[in-house]
Amino acid sequence: MSMLAWVTVAVFLSAYALIATEKVHRVAAALGGVGIMLLVHATDAEAAFFSTHSGIDWNVIFLLLGMMIIVGVLKETGIFEYLAIWAAKRARGRPFRLMALLVVITACASALLDNVTTVLLIAPVTFLVCERLALSATPFLIAEAMASNIGGAATLVGDPPNIIIASRGGLSFNDFLVHMAPLVIVLMLVFIGLCQLMFGRSLRYDPQRAEAVMALNEREAISDRRLLWQSLAVLALVMAAFVLHPVLHYEPSVVALLGAGVLVAATKITTQQALAEVEWPTLVFFAGLFVMVGGLVETGVIERLSHIAVEATSGRPELTTMGLLGASAGLSAIVDNIPYVATMSPIVADLVQANGGGGPSQVSWWALAFGADLGGNATAVGAAANVVVLGIAARNGTPISFWQFTKYGLVVTVVTVALVAPYLWLRYLM
Repeated sequence: MSMLAWVTVAVFLSAYALIATEKVHRVAAALGGVGIMLLVHATDAEAAFFSTHSGIDWNVIFLLLGMMIIVGVLKETGIFEYLAIWAAKRARGRPFRLMALLVVITACASALLDNVTTVLLIAPVTFLVCERLALSATPFLIAEAMASNIGGAATLVGDPPNIIIASRGGLSFNDFLVHMAPLVIVLMLVFIGLCQLMFGRSLRYDPQRAEAVMALNEREAISDRRLLWQSLAVLALVMAAFVLHPVLHYEPSVVALLGAGVLVAATKITTQQALAEVEWPTLVFFAGLFVMVGGLVETGVIERLSHIAVEATSGRPELTTMGLLGASAGLSAIVDNIPYVATMSPIVADLVQANGGGGPSQVSWWALAFGADLGGNATAVGAAANVVVLGIAARNGTPISFWQFTKYGLVVTVVTVALVAPYLWLRYLM
């Protein structure tokens, strides 16, 4: 490789290390890396902003933006508070029943929305319910973070790595439903059983507290019924358009932006209110990450790594698949799975192309997606949802340490990834 390529690798790894160790904010690390890459001419404005091969993936950025606006409007209706109180009453104050219901709600919401947004909305409500039942919120928060990562694996919009994979691999919303969702349902059932083993003994039932919760009226949590129905109608249309992509031929980003625009235009929500809920740092981080990875593409680093990977697997799909699954789970446990997938996607694209680019070779994408999504559960920094939950816990006076989360996360990751391996083998490689 050329000297410029080595400099680009050094800049990328340095930024990656800062992101992984959280020495500086990840947005600052990404933008710093972008600045240096532009300075040394590893990439340029043309490639960074307009190239479909090595620039910012605007489909990803605008899909996230649109969904964040829709969720921001939903938040104003009180629907998430309603669901939490409803779950507590349906569980009749029984702690594990409550955990199971909250976990299922979180997983389902994460499949429809972004998992980070879901935990942002569910976690604060969890504190309210746990306080009323005199329970520690810690096991509930840990379980919800993991459920969001598992549930988010089911769909294209459920987890940010899936959005990147879909964009790079030309995969549709329906592709994820067909190939990822069936196993995710099984994994969720297994995860609920693991929750019983990991947390069941620590959950104490208080009959008096349970009676008080039963007296709550969840309908009072809904602050604006008209807005709720408007929001649910738009969300349903957006999801239908995602599913009908092969017929309608509208990109998910266009659908999400149209849905957000209609919702803001047709309701009393102001533009300022809608945009206030957008996670701008996340969008900027994504943009910076795409430019840094683009620098690796422009200098030939990605192409070189692709050739090495193809040679290492000798073109054998079974070695490629299992290697990707294991490596993705392991590396996503150490660093945030978003930059990992952004880095690996061009390499996997080359591997898929080298193996023919047809249906069977697409298994590489599913191995990457499962490994990254489930591996993110292993540690407190493995997924953005985990970091968000830990931040909420700390602000509410119930800090969760790195190892407190990780000791449970490692168990869940090992079990779930172990179930993915035979699924991929039997379905795609036999």
